[in-house]
This record gives sequence, C-alpha cells and structure tokens, in this order.
Amino acid sequence: MLEVSDLRLAFGGVRAVDGLTFQVGANEIVSVIGPNGAGKTSAFNCVTGFYRPTGGRITLNGTDITGRRPSLIAARGLSRTFQNLRVFGDLSVLDNVRAGTHLWLRQRVFDVLLHTPRYRRSEQEATDEAHKWLDFVGLRGDRAGLVRNLPYGEQRRVEIARALARRPSLLLLDEPAAGLNHSEKAELLGLIQRIRDLGIAIALIEHDMGLVMEVSDRIVVLDYGKEIADGTPAEVRDNPAVIEAYLGREAGPEETEEVRGARTD
Repeated sequence: MLEVSDLRLAFGGVRAVDGLTFQVGANEIVSVIGPNGAGKTSAFNCVTGFYRPTGGRITLNGTDITGRRPSLIAARGLSRTFQNLRVFGDLSVLDNVRAGTHLWLRQRVFDVLLHTPRYRRSEQEATDEAHKWLDFVGLRGDRAGLVRNLPYGEQRRVEIARALARRPSLLLLDEPAAGLNHSEKAELLGLIQRIRDLGIAIALIEHDMGLVMEVSDRIVVLDYGKEIADGTPAEVRDNPAVIEAYLGREAGPEETEEVRGARTD
C-alpha cells in the first residue's frame, strides 16, 4: 500500500532522513520508532507532502506521490493526525469532523449559493458521516459545543475521527498517545486495532514502547535519520543496535528490559 524507497531529506548540511526504506501492507500496523530527533516526523512529513524530499521515492497504492501537494496525496487515500494536536478550536465537535468529509463530498458553487436539494442532501450526508465516526471513536458527549472545551484526550479522538471521515485507505498517526493517561492509552490501543479491522492500514509514530509492542505487526527503527532495524516486535526488542540507540551504550539487564517494552505500566 505504501512503499518508501531510499528516502532522503536534508536541511542545509543536516540529514534529517538518510536513506529510509520501508513498506506498509494492506491491513498492517507498522510503527516507526526512534530516539528524539531520529527523523520520524520528518519522514511522515515527506510522505504526506508537507516536506519535499531531497531524494528517494514514495508510492501509495502503486502511484508515485513523491513531492506531491498534501491535498493530492490525501485525495489518493492517505490521512494523518499530528504530533501537536490540530483541531479547529472555534468550531463545534461535529463541525471538526464534518471538515474531514470535504475530500469526497460533491458540491457545486451553484448548489451552495441556492441551497438546492442536492446541497441539502450532501450536508446531511456529511453530518451523518461525522456522527458515525464520533460514535466509532467512542465520543458520545455534546457534539454541538466547541471542541476546545473538551479534555485533551477527547480532542485527540476528534482529530482521529476527522482523519477517518476522509475515508482513507492508509492512516498515519503521529504520537497519538502523547499526553494520554493509562486508561486512555488502553482505549487508544483498542481503537487502533478496530481501525485496522475496518481494512485501513496504519503507520504509527509513538514513544510508548508498551503500546508499540502490543499493537504493531512490524516496527521500523530510526536513529539519526537512518534505518537501523525493521522486523517484528520480538525481533526489534532484542536487537542490540536498537538498545544502543536508545541508551547510547551497552545496557545492563534491567535497562534492556525497559527498552524492550517489557514494562507497560
């Protein structure tokens, strides 16, 4: 579904991404992990068109999307959330998710200006779609109130619902567990699995190793922009290069267990 080949991104003399290659298959959950500054979000920004890579190739469902505009990439079936929460604070919860339907909603200027029956039908379709995804992510409170009045964890759910309202085939989640408490992380894990059950592939950046080890089919590890490991959770957690990247030296037994994600509390 997604294939990234020899991806490179440089800012001046700094190589943020240096030869990254990985794939995401249909119905697969692939996590991209690494220490802070490893190039994870930079790679996601290249895939989604926010950055233009300086080298390499990105294909989505067989189509080359390297360097294309974000709107064109989204129209090809890729949707994402962001490391720093991005919701429309002055819009209602419902309208935040309705905004995600614009990619497939068909409205003409004539219909909008005259409020034709076709316009009214499309507006109702967008509203129904927004309610469906809010139900799916488990947000059942007031949907007419401003989204900025929701707790942080619920705003995260709104952002994911909006991404799903675009009807993607591939969803990129950039640190979705950041700022969540223990119970919210457990609910997020179940939500990610349910999204995959819908037939939507997922690429995930996350620092919570317990969640990563639990939910991932495969894990790609970056360090200083380079890929140092790609494999199953069991293969990655025992990889000496991964342990060294996180600790910067040879680890003792207790530290190694932490890096391996054995402790999820």
